[in-house]
Amino acid sequence: MIYTVTLNPSLDYIVSVSDFRLGYTNRTEEELMLPGGKGINVSIVLKNLGLDSTALGFTAGFTGRELERRLTDMGIHTDFISLNEGMTRINFKLKSCEGTEVNGSGPKISPGAVEALMKQLQNLGEGDVLFLAGSIPAGMSSDIYRDIMKCLRDRGVLFVVDATKDLLVKVLEYRPFLVKPNNHELGEIFGVTLETREAVVPYAKKIQEMGARNVLVSMAGEGAVLVAEDGQVYEAPAPKGNLVNGVGAGDSMVAGFMYGYFENRDYLHAFRMGLATGSASAFSEYLATREEVEAVYRQFQ
Repeated sequence: MIYTVTLNPSLDYIVSVSDFRLGYTNRTEEELMLPGGKGINVSIVLKNLGLDSTALGFTAGFTGRELERRLTDMGIHTDFISLNEGMTRINFKLKSCEGTEVNGSGPKISPGAVEALMKQLQNLGEGDVLFLAGSIPAGMSSDIYRDIMKCLRDRGVLFVVDATKDLLVKVLEYRPFLVKPNNHELGEIFGVTLETREAVVPYAKKIQEMGARNVLVSMAGEGAVLVAEDGQVYEAPAPKGNLVNGVGAGDSMVAGFMYGYFENRDYLHAFRMGLATGSASAFSEYLATREEVEAVYRQFQ
């Protein structure tokens, strides 16, 4: 089974306003309400590609119930832990004002709720895949990803981690199957600026030496780099297309890579699927469909 963990999921309220004016009453032209959160994005893209997963994490209040309803309507299985207080956050995104966003803080997660999640994860075993993606909510230990992987390290679980800086570095000793920093996040770890694919390679190898089995580095319009477990290094420029919405492109890349890997255990194919899926989402209003991914993947052929 495939599981995704989103510790602080959201409902993303996306609006378009023509001629937005600060300090005045503005009317929306378009509105959209979507499930949000990095792990949830992974579950949605996997579903679009044809793979089922179970979305885990925490929800609260009426917004949490609405989040679960929308995911269920998409055909995604959920097993969230329901909190007694607070509400799942709403992230407000104003498309008409240079990507202006106001993100909610989310509910407080008690030690008892964390313990319930850890108990839930005890059901994972050999061959299961666990995606750990996104930031840690305020008030929760920054070691939560490391604690989860430490608890499951001898279970034969494949860990996929999409996190930044210390969150990523702390888990490397537990040999995650895949990590996916972007070039800026990778540079922050080592105190350098990485702008080209060639510059990324030695630092991706350093992350591999620190414990990661495969290191996939996303670089927006510059493309991506993969330092694979078999010793191969793959790099490619970004596929051609019009950027529409970069939100979720990195999550889509992770989902696409793992989907490609499961197809035939070939790292080149997995790398291309990751790059195609991330790009297809960036070229779309929302997360990529299978047809959109296949169209982009044909550029490699």
